[in-house]
Amino acid sequence: MNLEASKQKFINTWGALGTEWGINKSVAQVQALLLVSDEPLSTDTIMETLTISRGNANMSLRQLLDYGIIYKKVIAGDRKEYFVAEKDIWKWALKIALMRKQKEIDPVLNVLTELETETKKDKTAEGKALYKTIHEIQTFTEQLSTLVERVATSTRGELLLKLLKLIA
Repeated sequence: MNLEASKQKFINTWGALGTEWGINKSVAQVQALLLVSDEPLSTDTIMETLTISRGNANMSLRQLLDYGIIYKKVIAGDRKEYFVAEKDIWKWALKIALMRKQKEIDPVLNVLTELETETKKDKTAEGKALYKTIHEIQTFTEQLSTLVERVATSTRGELLLKLLKLIA
């Protein structure tokens, strides 16, 4: 398999994985294209390479910029916008983890905390059972939230040591 075919296979696979993780296929493919590109790419080049519309390319780029995992690159003498990917997997993986925590875990945690307080007052058997279930889910979600925060704020060396302690 030649280099271009390998790059295309990576882009296609990353796009498919993205959809499994709840990320738009084009967003994942744009990130993959930028990850395998040695040079900054313009929106036109991204559109042409991935055969996507300008609107789709712009929306994908905006989302990746919002995640903080790609950056705009200025090229002297050229008025086009160019983009590069964050190549440090630790940096972008942790940014995505924190962003997903804020969007997915934190809102659920707020609701679970509220429900835990409300159901604790119910002294019926059914109320106690509901409280127990909500309390267990809320406790687990809090622990997950704390884990994500700690991992995201750790340096690579600290993270590795923490993970080794967990498995040992």
